[in-house]
Amino acid sequence: MVENKLQPTDGLEKLLVAPIGFPEIPVPDDNKFSEARWLLGRKLFYDPIMSVDSSISCSSCHMAQYAFSDTAALSLGAAKALGTRNAPTLTNVAYHPYFTRDGGVPTLEMQILVPIQEHNEFNFNIVLIAERMQQDTSYVKMSRAAYEREPDHFVITRALGCFERTLISGNSRYDQHFLQEKKVLSEEELRGKELFFSERVGCNNCHSGFNFTNYSFENNGLYITYADSGRIRFTNKEADRALFKVPTLRNVALTAPYMHDGSISSLEAVVDHYSSGGKQHRHKSHHIKPLNLNPGEKDQLVAFLQSLTDEDFVNNNLYQPSGSFSDQTQY
Repeated sequence: MVENKLQPTDGLEKLLVAPIGFPEIPVPDDNKFSEARWLLGRKLFYDPIMSVDSSISCSSCHMAQYAFSDTAALSLGAAKALGTRNAPTLTNVAYHPYFTRDGGVPTLEMQILVPIQEHNEFNFNIVLIAERMQQDTSYVKMSRAAYEREPDHFVITRALGCFERTLISGNSRYDQHFLQEKKVLSEEELRGKELFFSERVGCNNCHSGFNFTNYSFENNGLYITYADSGRIRFTNKEADRALFKVPTLRNVALTAPYMHDGSISSLEAVVDHYSSGGKQHRHKSHHIKPLNLNPGEKDQLVAFLQSLTDEDFVNNNLYQPSGSFSDQTQY
């Protein structure tokens, strides 16, 4: 029997223990983990202080029970402004080499700057957020404990990065079957797994590795003409038009609706799209081609994708606003 590395350690540090089959969780030198930093980041994640009208928080669009994604195609921002892209899951975001669907943000700490300034999201200014925090004695106390400084832009970006870096998911039924030797998958799920990794279907050409993504930028033939120009917004290269970062498939059964614009409502419809080969966009990936899956094969693929759900992750009380280490029962 393989030893399960997801055993409790002393305190919140256990959240940075990599699951079996995962590499070590990368942590930047200027933002080492501490409980004080993590608790401050969690408080900020759930606080509408981040938005200009104090109406929404990070958690409004990244809900724990949905693997830190949203259930709406496009989330509502401050003043109920409609967002422009589907809110992605934060599952295993610590491992991403770059952030946003364009890949234009190089670090997790910098990522929060995007929704803060986006008019359709928080529509605010990080300096003004810090000023709000400075008027709150609890934030001042927590900031000093975490970073030995008053609330400011450094504290906000680092604390949120510290919290989000611990959103690690690696205990799905798939993991239990193949990495923990528990043999919990059904025959249908196993057939779906074989299809997923087969040369014929080749989902793993893009959804590869422990996190089921190679982090590349691809066009999957969703449209012939895209309202969203994709990665070209960052690179200004025509070859990047309508290309988007390949998402992780971990917890994918919980993160509907799908695609960069939330235009596909179910896993079944996603599988139908890829089986059809998609639309003939000039930048469509050469991996996207008609698969002509029969109904049984489609069901098998969906069953396999559902096996990537990590119930411990989405039900971990530590990720809730007031959860404590003593509340944990799943370890």
